[in-house]
Amino acid sequence: MTYVVTDNCIRCKYTDCVEVCPVDCFYEGENFLVIHPDECIDCGVCEPECPAEAIKPDTEPGLDKWLKLNAEYAQVWPNITIKRDAMPEAKEMDGVTDKFEQFFSSEPGSGD
Repeated sequence: MTYVVTDNCIRCKYTDCVEVCPVDCFYEGENFLVIHPDECIDCGVCEPECPAEAIKPDTEPGLDKWLKLNAEYAQVWPNITIKRDAMPEAKEMDGVTDKFEQFFSSEPGSGD
């Protein structure tokens, strides 16, 4: 099992999860975070830290797309290990549906 970041992170990008991760397995895109599935130790400390509830265990049904996306972008985006401010529109975007289709950016973030 591993944890994956899902749709609700897009354009929220809270980084509370990054700060508590003991193995620094988060990677930063322009408007989204991902977890490297081969680095995640399945400890679960990140899941309750996400204000947007965007982190899920990959054992939940229907998360294959997100596992693949997390694995793909963790290879090319920079590592992030420090907490930063959420995106300015985070509160308004929290809970918006179909964010991937509307707002996902494949551009990398700045990382540490």
